[in-house]
Amino acid sequence: MIYLIGAPPRCGKTTLAKKMSKQMRIPWLSSDTLDSITQVLTTKGKFAKKFPYSFLRKKGSAKNNDSFYNVYSPEKIVSVLKKEAEAVHLAIDTVIACEIADGNDYIIEGYHLLPGFVNKMIKKYGKQNIRAVFLTKFDANKFAVDVHKSTTPNDWLLVLTKKPETFIKVGKMVSAFSKYFEQEAKKFGLQTFNTDINFIRQIFEAIKCLKA
Repeated sequence: MIYLIGAPPRCGKTTLAKKMSKQMRIPWLSSDTLDSITQVLTTKGKFAKKFPYSFLRKKGSAKNNDSFYNVYSPEKIVSVLKKEAEAVHLAIDTVIACEIADGNDYIIEGYHLLPGFVNKMIKKYGKQNIRAVFLTKFDANKFAVDVHKSTTPNDWLLVLTKKPETFIKVGKMVSAFSKYFEQEAKKFGLQTFNTDINFIRQIFEAIKCLKA
């Protein structure tokens, strides 16, 4: 079985993947890794078009979150993230195909797993091979507080952010992206879990859903 976990950044998808991996003793992979590999294999002339989010982040002061989230709106950031996700879909599809062919159980998590793409994977490989859930967060103010509880080494959000107001801006982007995930997941009859409240409980509910 291939387990797909899609969500905007900072909604708990890595936590979910790690806990499920430990429980079931199966490997997991972040689609961020596939994003990085795909970038390396992309010619310079096509980079900006295929990876608009990464391209913008490499531009001068936009490397830090304070500048980036001051210049670009939540809607713009969500737009370029969705576009970049598309560039990684072939790589994700390839991993899924290989693991199914080898008869392996596998977990893949990442923001690249947009509901529309996941629905295509379910249609392509069948419900007997693919299960999926999505995580969301909508409360930007709570997000700005909770982010400081992170125990991730070299956390990109904490390391690259100096201004307190930036955390709320990031939260607004996550909220906007969550609305997209929720609407699209509902369209395709796929399950979402809001991790704003009772985070750990929601993570375990998502695991139950994936294992059902």
